[in-house]
Amino acid sequence: MHTIPLTTPGLLRGALDLERTAYGLLPHRLPARARAQCADPQLALAESQPSGVRLALRTRATTVELDTVPTKRVYPGAPPRPDGVYDLLVDGVPHGRATAAGGHTLTVDLGTGATEHRPGPAATLRFTGLPDHDKDVEIWLPHNETTELVALRADAPVSPVPDRGRKVWLHHGSSVSHGSDAASPTTTWPARAALLAGVELVNLGLGGSALLDPFTARALRDTPADLISVKIGLNLVNTDLMRLRAFGPAVHGFLDTVREGHPATPLLVVSPLYCPIHEDTPGPAAFDPALLAEGRLGFRATGDPAEVAAGKLTLTVIREELARIVRDRAAADPHLHLLDGRALYGESDHAELPLPDGLHPDAATHLRVGDRFADLALAPGGPLG
Repeated sequence: MHTIPLTTPGLLRGALDLERTAYGLLPHRLPARARAQCADPQLALAESQPSGVRLALRTRATTVELDTVPTKRVYPGAPPRPDGVYDLLVDGVPHGRATAAGGHTLTVDLGTGATEHRPGPAATLRFTGLPDHDKDVEIWLPHNETTELVALRADAPVSPVPDRGRKVWLHHGSSVSHGSDAASPTTTWPARAALLAGVELVNLGLGGSALLDPFTARALRDTPADLISVKIGLNLVNTDLMRLRAFGPAVHGFLDTVREGHPATPLLVVSPLYCPIHEDTPGPAAFDPALLAEGRLGFRATGDPAEVAAGKLTLTVIREELARIVRDRAAADPHLHLLDGRALYGESDHAELPLPDGLHPDAATHLRVGDRFADLALAPGGPLG
C-alpha cells in the first residue's frame, strides 16, 4: 500500500483551513482568524463538521484505505444519532459508502448545554473493488460528524485530481445548507446540486450559525469563487438574534463585505424555505418538551406574533425585506440576484414532505431542493449558470 500525505496540495477540497491535532488533521470550514472571533460552541461544532469536504484522488488503485477519528455526538433523552457516512465516488458516480466506528464521544445536555468530551481510537475505512484503470476517486467526509484525518493509503500511486476547469460555487447558509438530516454527504442539497451542475462546491452552511456574522462575510470575501450564494433568514428567526432595524443594515454590510473580494461575481441571495412554525411567529425556537418526553426531537416557536409590529423577525418579514434590499442594490449591481426559498421548498412541498422536527428537511426533501436549485440557479440561463 502507498501512503499519501494528507497535506498534498489539491488533495483535500472544500475546507478553508487545516488544524494539526494530536491525532491527525482536522479540516475547518472557517479560517482560524474567524474562529478566534467567536467563542460560540455551536459555531465551533458546526464549522468543524466537514460538510462538502472531500479527498479528490487520481489513481488506478482498486483499494483505498482512510484512517479517521470521528467525534460522535450523544444527546441524553433524544434518539441516538446515526454514525456519519463517507461516500465514495468514482468518476462522479456513487461507488461505495461506509461509516467509522470508535472515535471521540461528545455528550451534550439539551437542557443545560453542558458538554462532556471523551477521547477514543481511530477507525479504518476500506474501499475495495474499484475499477482497475485511471480514474477520479472522491471520498466525501461525513457532513454532520467532526472528523480528524489520520492516514490515507492506496494499492497504487495517487495524485490529486487535476483541474477540470469547473467553476467553484461558494455557498453559505444554515443547518439546512449544512445538511441537517440528509442521508449522506453527497445527498445534502448543496452537494446534490453541485454534482448535478458539475461545479466544485465549497459549503459554508453552518448549522445554527448563519447569523450575518462579519467574520463569515470576510471568509466568503477571501475565498476564491466563480459563483456565490448566501441563504439568509432561518437562524436569525430561531435564535431571535436581532430586530428589523438591525437586519437591513446587517444584510447590506454582509453583502458589501462579500463584494469587496468578488465585485462582479454572480451573487445569489436565497430567502428562507417554507417553515410553518416561523412563517408568522417569531423566535426563539425551542425544543418541544412533550416530544422529548416521548424520546423524539422536535422544535416549536416561542415568540408572540403580536411582537412583529415592534420589529421582531419572522420568515415572512425576512423574505419581504430581502426582496427590497436586492431590488434596491441590483440597480447598481447587475450580478446580484434573488431566489425565493419557497421555489425550492414551499407550502405544497410541506404538505407532501413535512419537516420531521419542525425545522429541518428529511433526506428526500434534500434531494428535491438540490434538484430544484440545480435547475433554477445553476443551469444555463439561471442566475449562477
